[in-house]
Amino acid sequence: WALHLKNITISLSGQYECSFVTYPYGTKAAKIQLIIEPEEEQYYVKEVQLNQTLEIPCLEDTASEDLSNYPLKWLVGGNGGKEELLTKEPSCPAVYRNSSALSGQKVQLGLNNTLQIFPTKIMDDGRVFSCHVEYHPERIQKSSTTVRVFGK
Repeated sequence: WALHLKNITISLSGQYECSFVTYPYGTKAAKIQLIIEPEEEQYYVKEVQLNQTLEIPCLEDTASEDLSNYPLKWLVGGNGGKEELLTKEPSCPAVYRNSSALSGQKVQLGLNNTLQIFPTKIMDDGRVFSCHVEYHPERIQKSSTTVRVFGK
């Protein structure tokens, strides 16, 4: 016997009980406590000088070897939406997208899955870069970094 839940929300957290009647033993029951946790996301602010290389770690408190076994993608926020910059599958080279948000800038995946952008421009100030790591189709960890650009 199995209970299948779809469109999971935090409101579905609680205790569930399955009971059925058997003959000649009577009623059998089992209980399980279901805890739904919110999506994991970390927020950071990164300061960088104008015309320097911007380097943003994917998940700052996770070892790089932990990320190499999982798909990840980098996105940039702007104009009310998010645009994909690159994707990385395990044991494959990164796939880069032609981002209109970062025209004239070089984007690459650095060591430890850091996002590197050169040169930083004044329009990068306030931009939000997000790294999504898919540990499981239903468990995606995210980090979002807001960039602050300073002149010399």
